[in-house]
Amino acid sequence: MSNIELPMFQKVSLIDKFNFYEYLSVMLDGWVTISETLNSVQTKIKNKFFKEKIVELQTYVSSWDSFSKSMKKIPQIFTSWEVSIVESGETTGKLSLSLGHLAENLRKSHDLRSKIKWALTYPIIIFLFLFLAIIIVLTYVIPAVSQLFETSEVELPLATKALVATSNFVIFNWPVLILLLLTGIVLFYGYKNTEKWRANLDYFLLGLPLVGKVYKNYILASLSTNMWSLIASWVPVTKSLSLTARSLNNVVYETHLNDVMHKVSWGQKIVDSMTEVDPEHQFFPLDFLQMLSVWEKTASLDSVSKKLTEQYTREVNYSLASLTKWIEPIAILVAWVFVLWFAFAIFGAILKVTQTVS
Repeated sequence: MSNIELPMFQKVSLIDKFNFYEYLSVMLDGWVTISETLNSVQTKIKNKFFKEKIVELQTYVSSWDSFSKSMKKIPQIFTSWEVSIVESGETTGKLSLSLGHLAENLRKSHDLRSKIKWALTYPIIIFLFLFLAIIIVLTYVIPAVSQLFETSEVELPLATKALVATSNFVIFNWPVLILLLLTGIVLFYGYKNTEKWRANLDYFLLGLPLVGKVYKNYILASLSTNMWSLIASWVPVTKSLSLTARSLNNVVYETHLNDVMHKVSWGQKIVDSMTEVDPEHQFFPLDFLQMLSVWEKTASLDSVSKKLTEQYTREVNYSLASLTKWIEPIAILVAWVFVLWFAFAIFGAILKVTQTVS
């Protein structure tokens, strides 16, 4: 019986791709053929799924397909953005240089994503423990305390009634709550790939007070890195815009960049097109457009792209710092609201009972 790989294990991380392209670049610089390099790189890759795809890639290359054409036959691994850079490197005779740029861009993307994930881990853990603490109080503490008031015939305060009712609802309806949660998860994964759902979700995330700023700065950093790496590899501007739009994995920016691409294809400049598409500068900030205008006037691609990437990477760091700074006060506020509710409910009920007894 053959082993069946679960889809979650059939993925290739950015660091795997970085190592792959970096090794290819170094080997090709040493005048090793692409087929020999692919054969050698298999020993460096630990991801079993990726290793199988490299074998498949080597088969295509051995059949006299070009490296970029072979990559196109494995779209679940290699994106159109990666293929275009490799294809351009083959056309210009600078494949090893293109692979080196590709590896460097993937490393930057990996570092930025890792930084965001680590920064968001802290608030997620805080709210998870806060949620668990509230559930424990509602399911164990409140039922034990409420038994003290069951024998008394006093009219309990509204806060006490609400707290006991909430506790009873959670205790007696937990299967329904779990079912609703699972249904929500299934619906989320079922519809998250639809165009309308993704657009609504992207607009929602970009509009969040703290998270939205982190997300937008991350997209702008990725946009500057991806688009300029394509243009630097002599990929046409319109095609670079189209490929960058798809690589961002954000429907809102993809739609805006596609509109920009159509305007550029009719002879407009990129900055003018972005200003027309986003006149309020909600998605393309003024400082971003100003840096682009410098590139359009001076053609200093390398320095401008580097400055844009560095600037918006710093913006991501600043917005992450702001997010984590606000998370703890918000969590404390939520905890204090629940604690005050609990205190008013319990002590209010005790006061009512003691007044009746006296």
